Amino acid sequence: QVQLVESGGGLVQAGGSLRLSCAVSGRTFSNYAVGWFRQAPGKEREFVAAINWSGGKTSYADSVKGRFAISRDNAKNTMYLLMNSLKPEDTAVYYCALDRLVRRVVLTTGPGAYDNWGQGTQVTVSS
Repeated sequence: QVQLVESGGGLVQAGGSLRLSCAVSGRTFSNYAVGWFRQAPGKEREFVAAINWSGGKTSYADSVKGRFAISRDNAKNTMYLLMNSLKPEDTAVYYCALDRLVRRVVLTTGPGAYDNWGQGTQVTVSS
């Protein structure tokens, strides 16, 4: 059974930083791209960042480019999202997700490409 467990969310002031973690089990983590998505109240889930299976390619939403950094440690079966210069509009529940395809060649931003999701962690940025 595949499990993704997020941690690291919380309340932070605007301009601050947080690092989210997502531990993955039940699948050979190093063979799959992983991504982060977020969902604010009343809004659809949106793509934040993705990293390919080897860690050599990344993709970011324009709204977070230059402020967020996605990374992974295949030895620890864990992925990370470092969030800097946080803004109130970054407030949302953040979800990590595991790609459904082995070693996908081109990173995708669509949630349909991911078949396993974490439970979500709340990030709140106060102004």
